Amino acid sequence: MNNSFNKALKECLGEENWRKVQQVKVGIAGAGGLGSNCAQHLVRCGFKQLVLADFDRVDYSNLNRQFFFQEQVNLLKVNALKSNLQQINPAAQIEAVPEKLTKNNMMKVFDRCQVVIEALDNAQCKRELVEVFINTGKLLVTASGIAGWGKSDDIRVRRVRDNFYIIGDMVSEVGKNCPPVSPRVNIAAAKQADVVLSWVLDGGSIE
Repeated sequence: MNNSFNKALKECLGEENWRKVQQVKVGIAGAGGLGSNCAQHLVRCGFKQLVLADFDRVDYSNLNRQFFFQEQVNLLKVNALKSNLQQINPAAQIEAVPEKLTKNNMMKVFDRCQVVIEALDNAQCKRELVEVFINTGKLLVTASGIAGWGKSDDIRVRRVRDNFYIIGDMVSEVGKNCPPVSPRVNIAAAKQADVVLSWVLDGGSIE
């Protein structure tokens, strides 16, 4: 499907790069602060095949950092996010999966994806996702340490393997005195998206 957005993006990226990102399917585990913002960055870069998995609903407490709006409160996050992403690119092919991810269903949900983004809150689920996908050859991009404010330069990209990257400062866990707020969450989400974009356009080579 051709549209004005795709035409403008093709001029920005160049046709070869535009075609590369069009062909990649990205799975995003979690549609909260990291997942929703990473998704919008990816769609703005031309990725149009996304699988979004999250069982949660939009709450007013999400609006300080997540890519949702007041009229979407109480909607399933994956459905609300799909709608928002298609406002950017109507041709985006978004699969919304309103399910809780477990070690037993992660592979089925993201089996057809070449890239998996970890954007989960639960530490055990984070570990399980890495265990499921670390040896699959898929690009795996996770996050650790993105809460609070200030010291944004400490949010870095760390390469663990050729296909496994961690974004964050590795220290700043969410807590009463260290809440998740928009600037650092968005920096981490943008870095996750940038790793994916670099991996696709540069043939898997990310410095």
